[in-house]
Amino acid sequence: MPQWTSTIGAGQLARLLNSGEGHQSTTGPRRQPAYRALADGIRLLVLEGRVPVAARLPAERELAGALAVSRTTVATAFEALRGDGFLESRRGSGSWTAVPPGRPLPGRALEPLPPDAAGRVIDLGCAALPAPEPWLTRAFQAALTAVAPAARTHGDFPAGLAELRQAIADRYTARGVPTMPEQIMVTTGAMGGVGAVCRLFVAHGERVAMEHPSYANVLQLLREAGARLVPVPMADGLAGWELPLWRRVLKEAAPRLAYVVADFHNPTGVLATEEQRRELVAAARAAGTLLVVDETMADLALDTEPDAPPPRPVSAFDHGGATVITVGSASKSFWAGLRIGWVRAAPEVIRSLVAARAYADLGSPVMEQLALHWLLTEGGWEEALTLRRAEIRASRDAVVAALRAHLPDWEFTVPTGGLALWVRTGGLSGSRVADVAERLGVRVPSGPRFGVDGAFEGYVRVPFTVSGPLATEAAIRLAAAARLVAEDTTPALQTPAGYTT
Repeated sequence: MPQWTSTIGAGQLARLLNSGEGHQSTTGPRRQPAYRALADGIRLLVLEGRVPVAARLPAERELAGALAVSRTTVATAFEALRGDGFLESRRGSGSWTAVPPGRPLPGRALEPLPPDAAGRVIDLGCAALPAPEPWLTRAFQAALTAVAPAARTHGDFPAGLAELRQAIADRYTARGVPTMPEQIMVTTGAMGGVGAVCRLFVAHGERVAMEHPSYANVLQLLREAGARLVPVPMADGLAGWELPLWRRVLKEAAPRLAYVVADFHNPTGVLATEEQRRELVAAARAAGTLLVVDETMADLALDTEPDAPPPRPVSAFDHGGATVITVGSASKSFWAGLRIGWVRAAPEVIRSLVAARAYADLGSPVMEQLALHWLLTEGGWEEALTLRRAEIRASRDAVVAALRAHLPDWEFTVPTGGLALWVRTGGLSGSRVADVAERLGVRVPSGPRFGVDGAFEGYVRVPFTVSGPLATEAAIRLAAAARLVAEDTTPALQTPAGYTT
């Protein structure tokens, strides 16, 4: 019985290998043997999750033809992968990818490390901070007091608690977008909201446009939904959306859905201007494309000017109310452990989402909804946000200073909000830097996690979620990883002596 669960063709594997630096990488002062470069390329694809574990690889002769190398090169690379534990083979069944014993299975998602790993690894993979206190405790104490009426019911609220829907609607109205509670569905985090919208509107094979790069977890969600991804490149630096490109893609590809992050885009930190928002809504309306706008970072403006109010929400430019679907969340602004998000849309869309929820999760936890309601209505939300912004601002400045001191060849533009830097790694492979850095005790996601078909190999995302000495230590370890990649050497798999955080 074969041990593989999927297959990857020679052409597809060749494209993935050649999408970044490719199997013939020449980074560093000495060139790797061709077989070793090929083996490293396949290993990195497995570690990135771009080639799944237990995927059957093409035959040696077929892959050699696709890569224009000798069959001996491919055979030797496969043998090296078997020796490293990244390939298994059986006569008559071929060869399939694997991971060495004791190593966690890779994935494209940016899953956080367990808390008990904090003493061993500086985790820059997850852009999240500890809960702001005492507001979290106060919110749940208030929720305990308020739970009695809900406790006397069945406890299932597919659209969300009425009082929380009203509070979220009131916030949109205060931001200049008149909203009724009938336009709100409470979800389990923003991902729950995006997932619900995708299940309702995206059939298998449907085109979905998105910024390129884009949020890694949503990219993976869309892939698993069977969507045909249509990437639209971002402008250089922090200039935002390339509107001529968007207009052409929306007109020619006619995607069913488009997913964008207008406020402190993940991963680049871009803040779209009002004019860009107005033009994108108009282009989507003309193309008949639903525009899904992720507002999870909207409250995280770090550098504001009193005379320069923030741009209005994208939904403010959807005068008919039929083009824009907005997704929000408390998880980035307040705490990732408060898994409450929401969808704002036309009432008929909300009714369809609520009806479809019977086949998903039925509803979000009541206690968390009550806690968020207290935060939004009793003043705790704004107080906690003030503290949160100050913490993030200090962390951003510490990370920026540390990277500039220890990695002066790395390039980035400092965003005015959000949670991360989008960093060009000085001509090095971001995947290789991330792989080596994790062995040295600092974890960052590489650029291809945020792209389609292996794009952004020369980038990593660096969240500003650490500060002080920890930010300096993270930069020192990243610099050590970069040196090893540039020298084309590999550190030992074990933890170095004297390793602390």
